[in-house]
Amino acid sequence: MSEQTPPRRTAAPSADRVRRAPHGWPQALVAVLASLLAMAVVAGLGLWAAGAADLPDGAFPSVVAAVVVMAVGGSVQLSGDAGVIAESNAGLSVLPLSVTLTGALAIGAGFLRPLRHRAVADAKELAGWAARIAVLWLLLLTGLGLLARHHFTIALGNGPAGVIGGLTDSSPKVGFEADVPLTLVFGLLWLAGVLAVVLLVSRGAPLPGRLLRFQESVRPAAFAMVVLLLSYVAVGFVVGLVVVVTRGHAAETLAVLLLGLPNLVWLALTLGLGASWEGRVDGPFGLPMPKVLGAVLRTPDNTTLSLNTLADHDGRVWWLLVVAAVLVLGAAFVMAARSPERMRAWQHAVHMAVALTLTVLAVCLLAGVSAHYGLSLLGIGDIGGGLSGLVELRPQLWRALVLAVAWGLVSGFLGGLFARRIHRRGEVEAGPT
Repeated sequence: MSEQTPPRRTAAPSADRVRRAPHGWPQALVAVLASLLAMAVVAGLGLWAAGAADLPDGAFPSVVAAVVVMAVGGSVQLSGDAGVIAESNAGLSVLPLSVTLTGALAIGAGFLRPLRHRAVADAKELAGWAARIAVLWLLLLTGLGLLARHHFTIALGNGPAGVIGGLTDSSPKVGFEADVPLTLVFGLLWLAGVLAVVLLVSRGAPLPGRLLRFQESVRPAAFAMVVLLLSYVAVGFVVGLVVVVTRGHAAETLAVLLLGLPNLVWLALTLGLGASWEGRVDGPFGLPMPKVLGAVLRTPDNTTLSLNTLADHDGRVWWLLVVAAVLVLGAAFVMAARSPERMRAWQHAVHMAVALTLTVLAVCLLAGVSAHYGLSLLGIGDIGGGLSGLVELRPQLWRALVLAVAWGLVSGFLGGLFARRIHRRGEVEAGPT
């Protein structure tokens, strides 16, 4: 008998190279540049539609940089200087969530691309890949922060304010400047949050072996919440296009879509769930929002924004309740359909309640608005002829969270029942440890 030669084994390093896609510094640079470029394009188009391209002294690039900085949670400080015997004050706290969403989708795709087709990834490998992106992100964000600064001179006109301003050499100036250190801190937190959500949402994203046991309960719920939020954005975009076709105002509507569409539609989500907000709009400045919102908020004192107060001006707002019921129940069905078949309806209810509550909490924290500007000469407030203004919008948080829990329990239970009738993949594959 002749001896059998054992089969030759493939070298482990070669198989590892085939399995692992490269994710070094060049790939990290492409991901970061693609994200920031996409955000800059969306912000620039939105500002152009809003008329910011006509700002004096070449301020447009600085304004675009400031919007991108604000979109990733950075801090942009407003400043005022009205001369020796004059005072001005200003403040701004708002996220242009259209720009934020664009950047999150772009950098999330760049983060996942080298990791696709993988079941498990070592924690050290994931940390190293995220660290490369974070280093380049901070460097480029520093450059944007340095660019995001400019000052404007405000004309007081020919009235008494203009005469006083000319005599006292106190023409008011207002400007903005990014707080670079604070921007880097919040920008890094924003990046960490986006990458964490990406790993939670994507079924194809690899996880360390120790975390695989959590994907059956966490990933379907996280994916369903992303579907819910993006569905609202898609519906709002279609409504915006209909408004452009039927009512005109193309430039104004385009500016809202490119800068603050999620601000409006995610606010509509919370209102449809029954939540309430408080705020007011005073002065010549306002929010780019539908007329019904302006009619409710433009009052001398703070007022409550809810379906009831909106319905006093336009009964069609009750459709927000219908849209919320349909889309939330649809998200619950998606969550249950992606979950293991052995899960019971009450488990889906608990998962949906937790996920929807965290989502509503995030919306309430991100969609609030606070902006004010004031000018006074010789201690007389608003001498600039109506230049002072105030915009505030903040949620009644506990009411919103309690309602989110209730909606989550009901919709999760119903979604679990409906999902029993469809064919599903069953268990989530854990992959090799």
